[in-house]
Order: sequence, then C-alpha cells, then structure tokens
Amino acid sequence: MDGFIELFSEYDVVGAFLVNIEITLWSALFSLVLGVVLVMMRISPISSMRTVAGAYVELFKNLPLTIIMVFMVLGAYAQLKFAFSDIFATNFFWLAVTGLSLYTAAFVCESLRSGINTVPLGQAEAARALGLGFMQSASQIILPQAFRGSVAPLGNTLIALLKNSTVAAAASVSTETSSLMSEMIEFRPDVIIQIFLIFAIGYVILIIPIGMITTFLSNKLAVRR
Repeated sequence: MDGFIELFSEYDVVGAFLVNIEITLWSALFSLVLGVVLVMMRISPISSMRTVAGAYVELFKNLPLTIIMVFMVLGAYAQLKFAFSDIFATNFFWLAVTGLSLYTAAFVCESLRSGINTVPLGQAEAARALGLGFMQSASQIILPQAFRGSVAPLGNTLIALLKNSTVAAAASVSTETSSLMSEMIEFRPDVIIQIFLIFAIGYVILIIPIGMITTFLSNKLAVRR
C-alpha cells in the first residue's frame, strides 16, 4: 500500500487520466461528425461519393494507428508545417486528436452502416413516395433509426477509442497515461507491480461504465418489430 501512496504523491496519475479522457471526448466528437458524413456518402446515389467514402474507410481501417500518429508529427507538423498552436503541448494535443479522429471515423462509419442495414427498405421507399429527397430521407428517417440500431457497435468504438488514446504518446503528448507509465517504470522500477495495477485498474474503472451504459441504451432504444 505504501508503494501506491508514494506513486500518487510523486506523479500526477489523475491528471494523466484526465488528459486521456479529454483526448477521447474531443476525438469522439470529431470522429462522429466525420463518420456521419462518410456514411451519408456511402449510401449516396452518386457513385463517385460512394467510392471516395469506401476508399477512405478501407484505408484507415487497415492503417496502424501508430503510423497515423507518427505521420501527424513527422509529416503534417515537421514537413508540411501544419500546426494548431505555437504552444508545444497544445499543438501536439490537437495533432493527436486529429489523428485519432481520422482513424476512428472509419469505424464510426461502419458502425452506422450496420445500423442502416437494420432499417427496413420500405422506409426509404416510403420517403421517396412522399417526395422526399435523399438528404431529407437520410437525415430525417434513416439516420435516426440507424443510430438506435448501432448503439452497441458505437459503444464498442468508444471503448476502443479510449484505449487507443494511449497511442497519443507517439504524437509527443507527454502528459497522458502511456508516457507517464513509461516515466514511472524508468524511475521507480522497485514498485513496478503497483504501477501496472494503477493503470490497469484505472482503465477498467473508465471502461466498465461505458459498457454498462451502452448495453442499457441498446436494450432501451432497440426497435421492436
């Protein structure tokens, strides 16, 4: 127990978890917006838009997240001079959020597309019969039902995003859990078991409520037919 107290007194463990939570929330917001745009393109009647969206999803689904993060630093920032701020920590925080958002949007798109597959075809046909255009029928009829049908996969995507936020260390975010854990292991190898337990239990505490809420909402919002 003394080892735990020493670690919490020497290192800002709670602050590191808060950084990961903040990265997760911003990435979840941006990836949801981009994912909705992508899924609209994937079900669009315009073939070129379907092709572009499909290519994006396949590319980012099959790219390792670490490579994306490294590109954000060595490619977008170092070579292309793309920066969000002159402040070092702020700039790399948002570079990490951008990389995570681009990556996760592909999985959000696939989750929503699975929800769209649960919407009966007659819904779209009825919308066309009423004279609604593609955007109207998609935004007012199909997508609301798709969200209800994709609560579980979206919840799983959020859980994966929270765990993937540790890869922000590859984008030079030095205040998140992965970087702090490496520092703690380097300087306090005498309490390595306690270090592993702190971060393992921390992520379990964060992830279990998401799973429980997702399961509850999935059952409550399920479309009864």
